Parts: sequence; C-alpha cells; structure tokens
Amino acid sequence: MRERKLILSSLVVALLLLASPSHRLLSTPANDRVIYTPFEEARKVLEAMSELPAELRSVDSAGWMKWAARRDSEIRARVVQGDEDSLVNFLLFGTSFTRRPRITSRSITQLAGKHWQSTADSPEAAAFKTAVGGRADDLVRALSAAAGNERLLFARELARTKGYEVRTPGGRARVKQYLLANLARVLNEQAGYARTLDSARLLNDPSAEFIERSKLYSARGLSSDTSLLPNFAIEKSLASIQARGLLTRGSVRRVAVVGPGLDFTDKQDGYDFYPQQTIQPFAIIDTLVRLGLAAKSDLRVTTFDLSPRVNDHLQRAIARAKRGISYTIQLPRDSRSQWKSDAVAYWSKFGDQIGALVPPVAVPMDTGDLSVRAVKVPPQIVSLINALDLNIVLQQIPLEATDAFDLIIATNIFVYYDQLEQSLALTNVARMLRNGGLLLSNNALLELPGSVMKSVDYETVVYSERPNDGDHIVWYQRTPPR
Repeated sequence: MRERKLILSSLVVALLLLASPSHRLLSTPANDRVIYTPFEEARKVLEAMSELPAELRSVDSAGWMKWAARRDSEIRARVVQGDEDSLVNFLLFGTSFTRRPRITSRSITQLAGKHWQSTADSPEAAAFKTAVGGRADDLVRALSAAAGNERLLFARELARTKGYEVRTPGGRARVKQYLLANLARVLNEQAGYARTLDSARLLNDPSAEFIERSKLYSARGLSSDTSLLPNFAIEKSLASIQARGLLTRGSVRRVAVVGPGLDFTDKQDGYDFYPQQTIQPFAIIDTLVRLGLAAKSDLRVTTFDLSPRVNDHLQRAIARAKRGISYTIQLPRDSRSQWKSDAVAYWSKFGDQIGALVPPVAVPMDTGDLSVRAVKVPPQIVSLINALDLNIVLQQIPLEATDAFDLIIATNIFVYYDQLEQSLALTNVARMLRNGGLLLSNNALLELPGSVMKSVDYETVVYSERPNDGDHIVWYQRTPPR
C-alpha cells in the first residue's frame, strides 16, 4: 500500500479544505460532485437545535462555509486516532508478526477498568502486562523488516508520522512505548464507555440507553475496522422491509454505503492472516440480489468514506476489476463465539449471489477453532462500485431526483458524532435519497421538527450468546416535504 503518500495526502486535503470555496470539487470521477452542505439546508438544523457552538448561533452563509471547512478538517484529523486504535487491535490479535498467543477479548474486558501499568496490579493484570509487552517487542522487531506485509508497512508508517523510527535501538524502544501508550489509552476509554452505559442502564429506559449508546464515541478517533455480522442484521432488516412493502421487487437501483470500512484487525476478535478487505459493499449487493430487490445488471453502489486508506483500497480494487482481476473475501468464523444459528446460516451462504467459493487462505496455529470460507467476486460485480471521498456530516452530492439513492446504509458510523453532527449528516442523507428511500442505521438519530427523515420501524438482531452482541437497525424513510 502507498501508506506514506496516503497519510501525507490526507494532511494536504485538510489544508486545502480550509482554503477551499464552498463548492470545491473533492472527487475525480465524472458526475460525482462533492460539495459542502448548502447553508440554506444547514440553517434548518441550526435553527432547530437547542444548543449550538457559539460561532454558529448567528452565523451567515459565509460563516457557515468557513465553519464547515474547519470542522471537516477536524473530523478528518480523527482518522489518525482511529488508525491508532486499529494498531492496538493489531498488537493484541495479530499473528503475522509473532508466535505468542493472541490476547483474548475476554481478558481485555476483564482488565478494561484497571490501569494495567500500575505497580500494584493483580496477578491477572501482571500476566496481561507481560503478554502484551512480549507481543509489543515482537511487533517492533517485525516493523524493522516489514517488506511485503501491508499491515506492518502501514503500522511502521503510522509510527513514523508520529515521530517514531525503528532504525535504531533507541527508536525501537520509543515505538514500543508508543504502542503501549495507545493500548493504555484504549483501555481507559473502554472503561469510560462502560461507565457511561452503566449510568444509562440505571435509567431503566431501553430507549434512553440506545440514544446514549448511539453517540458513545463522539470524542473518539474514527475507526475504519469492520466485520461481517452487521451485514447479517442489514439483510434481516431488508427482508422485513420487503415484507412490509416499503421496498418492492426490483425497486433498488442506486445504493450508498457510508463508511464501508476495512478489515484490518477487527476490534472484537480480529485476524490478520489474510489480506485487508472490505465487506459491506459486496454484502449489500449479495443481499439485494438474494431478496430480489435489485438486479445485478441495474445496480450501482457508491461508497462514502473520509479515510484515505479505505478509499485507496476500494479504488485499487475497482481499477483491478477494469483489468479483469477478481476480488476475494475471506470469511473466518470462530466456533467459540457462540453465533446464533441464523448468523451461522448467513455466514454459510454469504456470497452465493455475487461470486464463487474458492479455497481459503491457510489458518495459522493458535488462532482458535476457526472455519474459513472464501468467496471470489468477479470483476463485473466489483465494477458496480464507485468509491468517493465524502464526509457525511458536512458533505453531499447534489443529485437530480432521477439519480437519487433508493437506499443508504450507515452502520457504526453516527456513533462517532454528537447530535448536531448527526442531524447535519441526516440532512445530507435526506438530500441524496429519493422520496420514499430508506436509511438503515444501527444508531438512534434525533428527528428534528420539519425534517423529512422519519423513523418507521426497527429490527433487533442478536448475533451470539455473548452479552450485548447484536444490533438494533433503525429504518429511516425520506418523506415528501410538507
């Protein structure tokens, strides 16, 4: 991967945004103009919000565009911290750089509320500290010779952009401390999130808890990690939506996926023994064809992401498809995760509408009781996708009604924003949806007076026997303006 160029380019983009006019074109594909939310649309949100930043309380059009450009740059800067979170997952779960056992999600959960660097830790925390320290040593050594491993190359370049090198013993020691400091930060953040949710549960109001959960990460880095199971929840939701008649056979032609993500090392039980991959754009095509809601010959999927790493991955896949090269998705499943039978069934059939089974990559030792399927997606399916750099909070594509999206998917996206930013994002979603079109999200979003986006129902999907392992997918429909 071109990690150095990607990280530098993100900084250049941020600087350009500060100086850009209100309708600066941010994407290169023809007919895909990305603009900032027009003031006349944003103003409706600002007037309806009870609390606003001081600079937005009496803002005019020029002031709005200046604030939007600055806030866009600030949001994009959070991508780096999200990448550091991915690096923590890589440290804990990775097998490509070490023969030491993976650190389990259970041990992380048990220690999330403890400061593991304390000298007065419990024996369990001391063992955790020793295990992590050994893995950090192995990772630093691997970073010194990272040729050919895209994850290691990315990790080395991320450390370098923060001022850490691996060419000298002193530099390697500082890289190790950088890794461990990020781990400590993540553990402390997880403990804080747990306390916030515990407080919400004390209200004994599931709706209030869901609302609190829906903005839980508003101060966290923007993570691009992804996994399979939210797509299972989307499929179940779309089946229910079809049964209700909200979408009919063959009615979906244009779809947008907000934050398609990249399977680097997932935050739950991630793996790194296969190449990085994106899942959701292919999952939504697979589901829509399976349900008969779309025909492959008449379907187009646009992805919106502000991560240079995600966009570059997708754009390279699309470019390879134009040269006749397929895209292979690896689908690991750990039997110890206690997936529900319908989740296992989804995993078993994933890809049968868009590709063919091929032999999966070899599974390393000490990765658990894994079953792996692999699906090879042909170039003609990959070519249905178009990847755009777009910040859904502050940007949109000005579409004609005939080109508007029938369906927009945004899972694990709005949780990273506060209510003002969520409401602005919902305005951009509404602008790009056709009348009657649907947004599916696993977050509760504030429905401001006058908004054309209305929640119509939701689907609760449980993934496994593990506590709180599931999603509520809320269906928001664009209604005609009054």
